[in-house]
Amino acid sequence: MKYITYVFIGFFFGIIMYKSEAASWFRIYEMLEFGSFHMYGIIGSALLIGVLGVQIIKRKNIKAMGGQEMQLNPKEMSIPRYLIGGIIFGLGWALAGACPGPMYVLAGSGYISILVVIAAALFGTFVYGLLRHKLPH
Repeated sequence: MKYITYVFIGFFFGIIMYKSEAASWFRIYEMLEFGSFHMYGIIGSALLIGVLGVQIIKRKNIKAMGGQEMQLNPKEMSIPRYLIGGIIFGLGWALAGACPGPMYVLAGSGYISILVVIAAALFGTFVYGLLRHKLPH
């Protein structure tokens, strides 16, 4: 039953991404050229909601769906981790015209060519899994 909940949340998220034009290559390109506030507004509101949500979870000691304790472990701060990872993520986003969430929305919208990007992203994730122990974390 809980998987059905996740599927419905995913569909709802996809509809919001599509209707807000967050999956639009033009909107992403426009953002990367600093031509419009549209995408920055979407990203900023997602960041604000995420920060508020985490604070509520921490302060109210909210449990996960199965009743388990939430595990919000802080990550180790290191410049190479975020600098190198951010550059790779940003380059991939700029080349593909979509970050991971909108890629699936674009596939669902009928843009078949995005399947090449999804395959490349999955392959990159696989390669990262193989090389993870050798990379700076």
